Amino acid sequence: MSYLGLPSHGGYEHAKKTFRPGYFGGMLSFGIKGSSEDGSRLVDKLILASNLANVGDAKTLVIHPATTTHQQLTADEQLLSGVTPDLIRVCPGLYEEM
Repeated sequence: MSYLGLPSHGGYEHAKKTFRPGYFGGMLSFGIKGSSEDGSRLVDKLILASNLANVGDAKTLVIHPATTTHQQLTADEQLLSGVTPDLIRVCPGLYEEM
């Protein structure tokens, strides 16, 4: 799992200096077991989240970058950009605190 709010993340200290205290953004990334096609199928089967690439939407978005936003890259280029075949990205929908 990769999340800037975890002290174990490589960018944690920089994020603490850059973002408002206690706010690290809503992007969550994790890997799943299986092939790149399995990741794509998982995202396609979701019901309560949208399979979209735009971030900062009001809806919760989930994407499999290897078969969508980074599909034009070679496998090596994907890995260099941090996109692995098992990677799933989740961006929770924006909301206003009451």
